[in-house]
Amino acid sequence: MNTPTIRIGHGFDLHQLVEDRKLILGGVEIPHHLGLLGHSDADCLMHALADAMLGALALPDIGHHFPDTDPSNLGIDSSIILSKVVSMIQEKGYFPGNVDLTIIAQRPKLEDYLPAIRTNLSSILGIGKNCIGLKATTHEHIGSLGREEGIATHAVCLLFKK
Repeated sequence: MNTPTIRIGHGFDLHQLVEDRKLILGGVEIPHHLGLLGHSDADCLMHALADAMLGALALPDIGHHFPDTDPSNLGIDSSIILSKVVSMIQEKGYFPGNVDLTIIAQRPKLEDYLPAIRTNLSSILGIGKNCIGLKATTHEHIGSLGREEGIATHAVCLLFKK
């Protein structure tokens, strides 16, 4: 059976908002009185994207590759995680074509930070900013995300084989 030359992946990540943590999304620090809780920097955008890319190639998720039981992953910058995932997919002959991301956060408002996030992702993924769909939405005050207990991200990616 031939291996497809185009692969699609979906990722999702959610982290709790807590005091005394920085809020980092897409590698960009966003001023807010709460930050995301996690073993790493808890960047749910980069985690969802990394999982989407791994899933597109039917590889284990980032928890397998970067376990929270490994002390070297404590506080790790998620840009490093995403960069390593990009290298992993490239070793298999695949490259990002485009990605589409939706951040779900009641607060803070993220519109002003989306260009910096897009620029950062473009650099890590090696694709143009025009290949990065990036949206932020609220949860309309419904559920834990609507009560500002956390932030989540959905990610979809297209990988292609050169």
